[in-house]
Amino acid sequence: MEIHHKIQLIFLAYFPSLLVFLCCAEEISRAEFPDGFLFGTATSAYQIEGAFMEDGKSLSNWDVFSHIPGKIETGENGDVAVDHYHRYLEDIELMHSLGVNAYRFSISWARILPRGRFGPKNPAGVKFYNNIIDGLLLKGIEPFVTINHNDIPQELEDRYGGFLSPLVQEDFVLFAQTCFETYGDRVKYWITFNEPNIYTDMGYISGVFPPAHCLESHSNCSGGNSEREPLLVMHNMLISHAKASHIYREHYQVKQGGSIGVVVHAFMYEPMSDQECDLEAASRAFAFNIGWLAAILINLVTKKKVLDPLLNGDYPPEMHHLLGKNMPKFSPDELKKIKGSIDFIGINHYSSLYAENCSYSRTKIGCQAIKGFVYTTGERDGIPIGEPTALPRLYVVPSGLGKLIDHLNTKYKKKPIFVTENGLSQMDRPEERDGELLNDAKRVEYHKAYLASLAQAIRKGADVRGYFVWSLMDNFEWTKGYSIKFGLYYVDFKTLHRIPKLSAKWYTSFLSYNSQINRNGVIRRSPMNSTVTSLKFEKMEI
Repeated sequence: MEIHHKIQLIFLAYFPSLLVFLCCAEEISRAEFPDGFLFGTATSAYQIEGAFMEDGKSLSNWDVFSHIPGKIETGENGDVAVDHYHRYLEDIELMHSLGVNAYRFSISWARILPRGRFGPKNPAGVKFYNNIIDGLLLKGIEPFVTINHNDIPQELEDRYGGFLSPLVQEDFVLFAQTCFETYGDRVKYWITFNEPNIYTDMGYISGVFPPAHCLESHSNCSGGNSEREPLLVMHNMLISHAKASHIYREHYQVKQGGSIGVVVHAFMYEPMSDQECDLEAASRAFAFNIGWLAAILINLVTKKKVLDPLLNGDYPPEMHHLLGKNMPKFSPDELKKIKGSIDFIGINHYSSLYAENCSYSRTKIGCQAIKGFVYTTGERDGIPIGEPTALPRLYVVPSGLGKLIDHLNTKYKKKPIFVTENGLSQMDRPEERDGELLNDAKRVEYHKAYLASLAQAIRKGADVRGYFVWSLMDNFEWTKGYSIKFGLYYVDFKTLHRIPKLSAKWYTSFLSYNSQINRNGVIRRSPMNSTVTSLKFEKMEI
């Protein structure tokens, strides 16, 4: 009886997400999304480009870090990656065959400005991204460009400590302005930073990303102060973003007709229990992980407003309360530039987690002031919040995306939203290449279920304007090397041959009728005829 009872409990725990995962997934269609909705795929420079020392590119922080023994679990690196640098035309053709109308990619700082402001632009690097952008537009695909996605020239780390120093602000602004000047006549969507909250956490709290700073007592770290350094890094990233956004709006936006935003990694946090302390813990989880940066404008659990920097000009009050004098301060001019410095919000969403108050019991892993004294986990009473995936903290909880969007839209309706990453992680098992790796039915059901949840939020009135699958193809997944697969295309890393998975064929089918590229309907394409019939861009209405 006890065994049967436990099975029932496990089933009930999974049931809400499975209901969406199995039932709603079958019902989703392209017709449930607005005309002009962007459907795309996403990648980042270091994870796909390779060519790490070719054509004038300098070493980035990840080029150096991935060669340090023990830093990458598989001992691999991104020296070649999927060789997108030499195969970008082939990869653009893959996107075209999918039928997507947008592609999110990032620009390698070390390829464009190998020495930052201490050296000249690299013409070969500039040309590479010109070729990508032109190639995308010829296929009717909207470029959605991330200026910084985790990589920075190693010289800037060596000279002054990268984002630990305010000196980085001048370098980032130069990098961003170079991008606006060079590509802004064709790029209408700019993201200054991808997931500053994850960059800060992984590089300066847990120390598993470069520069591997954390508490000095941790053997895997190269020093650091995890109670102070993350605040300085985020502060410099926020000011860098604000200065770049200010320059874009002052000198480029009206002429070029584009928009600018930031992307955050956003879990949906559910309270571990209905006790007040856990409700408040879920609130703090949002404030410290998302409100810190800018995306979630209000506290999703207690319904209080969070005064986050990019929209209201200050850090969340929860952070001031717990971190006190450690909190950096903005100058009046910085506050003026930071407040309201985004035109849209990008959300990278993969999973939901439980949040538990740990302020009275600080022995649990991750229970620190810098994280709001919140313990987050994917299990409650031994039962996972959703179906586990290949990565430890990622579970299949489709309803979480809808909840995140619902609350965001309910409390703040002025900013358009893009789901800039969403995808399913699977473990690489070469012996299964002709099995689950290629016939990835779980990935198909995953995207159907999350899209169903997103469509429901849009029906309720959310201004969501795009959805990007992570990822176009299997690539270098940071400290996991090539052992984790997110792609619609399988990559044979011996031959670098791209092979469409079942999910790629499904996505093609899902998108296989006339669609418009943007909300104004200024570019139209058909799966049977990809000719761009008009090429006139207008500024996004905010």
